[in-house]
Amino acid sequence: MQRRLRVLGFEPIADPDGLFGPGTRAAVEAFQHRRGLRVDGVCGRQTWDTLVEAGYRLGDRFLYRRTPMLRGDDVAELQQRLGALGFHSGRVDGIFGDDTTAALREFQQNAGLPADGILGADSLRELLRVAARDHVRELVSTVRDRELLRHAPPTLAGRHVAVGEVGGLGTTVNALRRRLVTLGARVTALHHPDDSTQAHQANAAGVDVYVGLRLDPERPGCQTSFYAGYRNESVGGRLLAEVVQRTVPSALGVPNHQPRGMSLPLLRETHMPAVVVEVGPASVVVEHGPDLADALAAALATWATTPWD
Repeated sequence: MQRRLRVLGFEPIADPDGLFGPGTRAAVEAFQHRRGLRVDGVCGRQTWDTLVEAGYRLGDRFLYRRTPMLRGDDVAELQQRLGALGFHSGRVDGIFGDDTTAALREFQQNAGLPADGILGADSLRELLRVAARDHVRELVSTVRDRELLRHAPPTLAGRHVAVGEVGGLGTTVNALRRRLVTLGARVTALHHPDDSTQAHQANAAGVDVYVGLRLDPERPGCQTSFYAGYRNESVGGRLLAEVVQRTVPSALGVPNHQPRGMSLPLLRETHMPAVVVEVGPASVVVEHGPDLADALAAALATWATTPWD
């Protein structure tokens, strides 16, 4: 872990190799902050996986669609380069999925290469050559996301909303579902304890927007996160997070911790605008559950009617 941190420029100052001391903890925290993870100084599964992904550079390995999907900074750079050239590889998330495969094949066809969806030496050489003389200011994925939002229904009526929680907020989720249904929305409630599984369920259901509720029993307040990573962010997710933060804290009478861009698994792996709303303490959330449901429904309604022109 220390070697990987050093290669990435995070030096565990004053800690001997193999000893997890204050310097190593500070380096882990700095890495977590840089990568949009929860900052706790603990190298758990998510932090370790992200640390490994960060070590890959474009050209280090063949990139192709497999199961489980390849992840890493090299995949994110491929997505950025394809998107800058006008090939839609989906959100820049560092995950080599179906959209990235389709974009790579389209690029290969345009370049006169075998369209096998595999980034090998020839495809990489051509990608670097073309990118060196052709620059686009905005990624095609960002443009497409904005266009989808611009042409979406101007109300919640007809929208498919996923509302998820991982434990302790089932009553609030049900209350929010009832309020959204009265506004004409179709609602899917998700209760699986694993964030990646919830992301997969939301993607499979083809929902238009995802709202995740998380109870933070230790810190009073409300903080809403949206996807941000690899110098890219969810346009719709950011706007929804901003609207939630203008609505929920005042409704609950708790501190406003402001929205933040993060690369949590649920935000990174969902394909639609998504936010995670963390609220606490538990006593306030329980007492004001109906108010929380009303505030979130109002925030979603405001988000749906916000003009994108």
